[in-house]
Amino acid sequence: MRKFSILFALNVTVLTIVSIHGTYAGKPAKAPQADVYMKPSQDASPQETSSLSGKIVETMNSGGYTYLCIEKDGKKTWVAIPETKMSVGENISLPPGYEMVNFTSKTLNRTFEKIVFTTGPTSAHGASDKMSAHGGSMGSKSADTSTTENIKVEKASGSNAYTVAEIFGKKSELDKKSVVVSGKVVKVSAGIMGKNWLHLQDGSGDAKDGNNDLVVTTQDIPKVGDIVTATGTLYKDKDFGSGYKYDVIIEEATIKK
Repeated sequence: MRKFSILFALNVTVLTIVSIHGTYAGKPAKAPQADVYMKPSQDASPQETSSLSGKIVETMNSGGYTYLCIEKDGKKTWVAIPETKMSVGENISLPPGYEMVNFTSKTLNRTFEKIVFTTGPTSAHGASDKMSAHGGSMGSKSADTSTTENIKVEKASGSNAYTVAEIFGKKSELDKKSVVVSGKVVKVSAGIMGKNWLHLQDGSGDAKDGNNDLVVTTQDIPKVGDIVTATGTLYKDKDFGSGYKYDVIIEEATIKK
């Protein structure tokens, strides 16, 4: 199941980047579709690689993805991951990925002789750098999920329904209990640790206090921008190890639009 989830996430990354950003081996990319992440790539025949690690010597963001040049033992490797705040000089460890040859990124106007598509950092260093104390998802900081958009989502109905801010405020009494929360999906990270990780905001709470953005894990995959209602079990102070710790998280949720 874990292997399937990792491969699914990698297929998501490869297909989405190929569809939106460039061509592979001289073949034109197809126009992106709403359900593109559910379809196998027909334009790429990537080769799976082993895990990657090293120091970042070059980085750039383009269209929701981060391109990294990683150096280890004098060897440089280009890698593409979902957009993540990274800096030159950082050491990074990444899970296995897919290597593609002669990949052209249209948004960068650049062709990579070889590039590996993979998911976000896996090391403890990467995890702690890329997660907030209040539940930023793997490979992202809480700032990445903040928005200047005026989000206002009506509170779900029912005795166990809460706003995002209420969930943070009542985390101790709600620990290990079923809760319902409605919100707008502002970020999706698919296929990490066998789950899909969503960030929900409903307009309650404050980014400065870290109680406006709620992480939800689920097997469902809504799209960024969807207004959804999540039903799942709340856990406070959930620690997955390797620096992956959440003040509040909703686990095993079902998602309804």
